[in-house]
Amino acid sequence: MVKHIGIVGCSAEGAALCYKTICIEAQEKMGQYEHPEITMHTPPFSEYMRYIYGGNWEKVADLMLTSAQIVANAGADFAICPDNTIHEAYEIMIPKSPIPWLHIAEVVGERGQQEGFTHLGILGTKYLMTSSVYPNALKKFDINWSIPKEDDREKIDKIIFKELVNGKFLEASRLFLNRIIEKFKTSGCDATVLGCTEIPLIVDPNDCPLPVLDSTRLLARAAITKATK
Repeated sequence: MVKHIGIVGCSAEGAALCYKTICIEAQEKMGQYEHPEITMHTPPFSEYMRYIYGGNWEKVADLMLTSAQIVANAGADFAICPDNTIHEAYEIMIPKSPIPWLHIAEVVGERGQQEGFTHLGILGTKYLMTSSVYPNALKKFDINWSIPKEDDREKIDKIIFKELVNGKFLEASRLFLNRIIEKFKTSGCDATVLGCTEIPLIVDPNDCPLPVLDSTRLLARAAITKATK
């Protein structure tokens, strides 16, 4: 029996891309117009940002748990969250969750290991890039990691929160992100993680200095696999 997927949403663009990827790509396994049943819940984005700005990860975990309970009550067998930043609260949240989860950074790490990558450059919000989310996950796969310098982190963060989460995809910002990825390449990285779930909407893998690990679509594909086993 195909499992019911619960999506714990945070920002709109990332959640929408994840949902759309599941619905479209599941057809390759399940047949035309077929996909697993999906329930998504998200509180207002402002509620998450209030606690992220304040570094209150306990409250972030509470929001994630509320959504997990709602999708579980709707019948979801497991949950995914197409938002890298709030995975900082994952370890607080998971012991209380009514259903199991897939961890976005572990999904990325597993794929990185399969591709033979050994050193990943991490792109994302400033909160994500300086957090333990990817270091802890990549350690399990014996993969090293790097993040941009502070001034670059600040500019990436502004691009995400002023543009990408609002559906604005500017060419100047795309080129800036490519320059950061070029710096990763120069410093020895062999791939880059698109660790903000909106970044795949602006970075073009065909015009990128390094191979990319698209956290949003990789999570969606992992959910399809889990749902259809």
